[in-house]
Amino acid sequence: MLNTMRIKRLPPGQSWVEEPMVYDIGPVPPARLEDYRLRLSGEVTKPIELDWSEVQALPRTHVRRDFHCVTTWSVRGIVWEGIPTRILIDRVSVAPDVRWVLVRCRDGYSTDVPIDAFARRDALLADRMNGSILAPEHGAPLRLVVPCLYAWKSAKYVEELEFLSERRPGFWEQRGYHDRGDPWREERFRANPRGTKEAGA
Repeated sequence: MLNTMRIKRLPPGQSWVEEPMVYDIGPVPPARLEDYRLRLSGEVTKPIELDWSEVQALPRTHVRRDFHCVTTWSVRGIVWEGIPTRILIDRVSVAPDVRWVLVRCRDGYSTDVPIDAFARRDALLADRMNGSILAPEHGAPLRLVVPCLYAWKSAKYVEELEFLSERRPGFWEQRGYHDRGDPWREERFRANPRGTKEAGA
C-alpha cells in the first residue's frame, strides 16, 4: 500500500519559508580553494585525499528537492549541483559492514549519517545551489546534501568523510538530536533529550 504519509509534500510540524535560514556553531574559517582537501577515510580499501581540481573532475549530477530543517522550516525545490555520494563510495571501496558516515567540517562541526541515506541517488556533495556557486554562508566550497533527512545532516564546509561500521555521534547527536533524523517521522530528538538546541542548516 502506498504510504499516505509521503503523499503530502510538507512533513509534519514544518512550515514553508522562501529561503534557507543560516545557522553555524561558531566562527567559520575562510576557505582557499588552492588549499582545499577532501579526505575519504575509515573502513575503506582505498582511502584518498582530493584537491579541489580533482573534486571538480569527478562525475556530476543535479537534483531538485525540498529542504527541511529540524527547527520546523522547509524550503521548496532547491536545485543542488555537485558530486553524487555514490561516486565517492565506489571510489574508496567501502567495506561491506559500514553503516555510518561521520562528516567532519572546517568549522569543527560534525554529524553522523546512516550509510543508506548517504548512498541514495539524490544525495550529493554540492558546490552549486539554485544555479549559482554555493555561497559561503550555505557551506562553500562543498556541503553534503541528504534530502531525505533533516538539514543538520546536510553538513556545511565538508572536509572529511569517515566510513564506519559503528556509530560515532556528531555535534548535535551528542546533544540529544536523533541518530537518523527522518522529517516524515519527526525524528528530531532521542527519547528524554537534555534540552532543545538549534541545528545547523
